[in-house]
Amino acid sequence: MNTPQEFAALLAALRALPADRPDAALVTLTRTQGSTFRRAGARMLVHGDGRIVRGLSAGCPEQDIAARAREAIAAGEARILRYDREHGQDVMIEMGCGGELEVLVEPLRAPADWQFAEQVDAVLGARRNGSLATLFRVDGHCLHRPRHWLRSESVVLDELEDAELSAALAAAPPAKPGIVSLASSQGTAELFVESLQPPCAAVLIGANASASSLARTLEHLGWRVQAIDPREVAPERLAQQVILDARTFAMVMTHNLEHDIAYLRALRDAPLAYLGAVGARRRAERLMEATGLTAERLRAPAGLDIGSETPEEIALAIAAEMLSVANRTGGGALSATREPIHR
Repeated sequence: MNTPQEFAALLAALRALPADRPDAALVTLTRTQGSTFRRAGARMLVHGDGRIVRGLSAGCPEQDIAARAREAIAAGEARILRYDREHGQDVMIEMGCGGELEVLVEPLRAPADWQFAEQVDAVLGARRNGSLATLFRVDGHCLHRPRHWLRSESVVLDELEDAELSAALAAAPPAKPGIVSLASSQGTAELFVESLQPPCAAVLIGANASASSLARTLEHLGWRVQAIDPREVAPERLAQQVILDARTFAMVMTHNLEHDIAYLRALRDAPLAYLGAVGARRRAERLMEATGLTAERLRAPAGLDIGSETPEEIALAIAAEMLSVANRTGGGALSATREPIHR
């Protein structure tokens, strides 16, 4: 699926489609090779009049995909588009990428065609992980209507009509998005399989300009932001007021040393993805001494080193560090590494 942060916009657009005549298609990037701007799993919605929601980025042959999606909408049948040396590499060369893409286009004819997205939303809303599979090809032939399968703690949705295929999917959840070939009662089934994670949640403790700027930055990224005013929520009540799980990023930024210590103690044993605090290095040392937190657990001073001075710049530095943790990257300059941009 799209990143959890951008899925909400796609779902809102699907929900706005008229049930009697959707006149739209869901476009899924199923395979990439070489240099491309988006990874497998990215989706966009194309309307019959050409409007696009959550585009695959101008770096990909987006306009060509949209035009061919409109043809699929008119025909009412799913199709697979390939951009490679054999099927249309010239488009990618014009974009300067040189990569290869495979794209699935699913025309939407009735609400049942996007019911899987509602089920995905229910799983993510409950802050559970999951696995989504889209059956789109059998024995090399694209299905007229792809079928979806979703599993979280149990199978939530199964349109496959093949118990053996469903069991095989449940036994081997994917490590990263990709095409899986499995035997089925109909022949060799090809499915695009992807893992699902809840959107990142941020708990920001502080009522000041830096906290407000950070909240705005993360909201713009699509994160679920929970702003805590220390004058209204005491440290001992924090766990009852906010989400504290493995996808939560907490920042303590009250600008009061004793308050920061109290909130850090309250968060010390929570299963957080990230725990940070602002302030000078000596202040960070005092926070660690008072709470027993180590540098491996507490990021203080929080943020990447980009020379921040203003509240907006500080927010950008902290948000960038949070994003690097969420995506498991080092947060350094792209020009200084030979690692792939998309991992």
